[in-house]
Amino acid sequence: MTSTLKIPNPGASAEAIQHHYDVSNEFFSLWLDPSLTYSSAMWEEGETIENFEKAQTRKLDYHINQARVKGAKRVLDVGCGWGSLLKRLVDVHDVEKVVGLSISQAHVDFVSGWRHPNIEARLESWTEHSPESLYDGIISLEVFEHFARLELSPEEKLDGYRAFFSRCHDWLKPGGMISIQTIVYENSTKEDFSQFFAEQVFPESDLARQSEIFQATDRLFEVLLFRNYRHDYIRTLKIWLKNLKANRKQAVNIVGEEVFARYEKYLSMSLIGFHTGTMNVSCITMRRIDQPGK
Repeated sequence: MTSTLKIPNPGASAEAIQHHYDVSNEFFSLWLDPSLTYSSAMWEEGETIENFEKAQTRKLDYHINQARVKGAKRVLDVGCGWGSLLKRLVDVHDVEKVVGLSISQAHVDFVSGWRHPNIEARLESWTEHSPESLYDGIISLEVFEHFARLELSPEEKLDGYRAFFSRCHDWLKPGGMISIQTIVYENSTKEDFSQFFAEQVFPESDLARQSEIFQATDRLFEVLLFRNYRHDYIRTLKIWLKNLKANRKQAVNIVGEEVFARYEKYLSMSLIGFHTGTMNVSCITMRRIDQPGK
């Protein structure tokens, strides 16, 4: 059992998160896969759009396997979204109890609506979290992007990331694993972060560099595996954009012309970013160092 005090949140506020994610669950269901998994899928050669849900499930299973939590007692999902990972952990991988954190009211209401006895969704930032007992593993899929604000200095960003990994270290059992997926800067800097993204898409958010993540884990976690797979995100984004355009009329009826145009532009610009290599998506597997250095 561990207890930690709330610390200042260096990342996006609840209002900023809800600006993007609480537009409408029905709207997101028009262009995400049926599980509402909102992160890059993992594709195999030759797969087509018909294999989209399979590719998303493959991604979930990848992180579950990397975190070594099949049959575990307790697992934490930091940034649980609409709960596809939580459900997969419990229903397929026999985890006894899963806890999902999100500061999106839409996410928490959606997952809580299942009334699943083994799934708990909390409207809570990682900076506020204090678990009742230790976790066997932690998974976090594309929420690290919201852990630092764009205006922070490199030192302040690193301090915030370090605080997150310190918390994770406190929350894990000895030898516990973390599996993270996050979009990162690649051949670009925060100065390249567009005003459109900063103000209209993901306010109060910034990408990390891979080196910053490694620095933040130093003497807390041992990095076991690292992989980039931006070409998989290109395929994922193409499908999201195709689905959104195909459902334009229904989407506009739900959220209006302005919001539809904003998400269409956001997906198109993201596609360009991954295609040109200015952004990448990293998967990092880490094991808790049980006697961390000071």
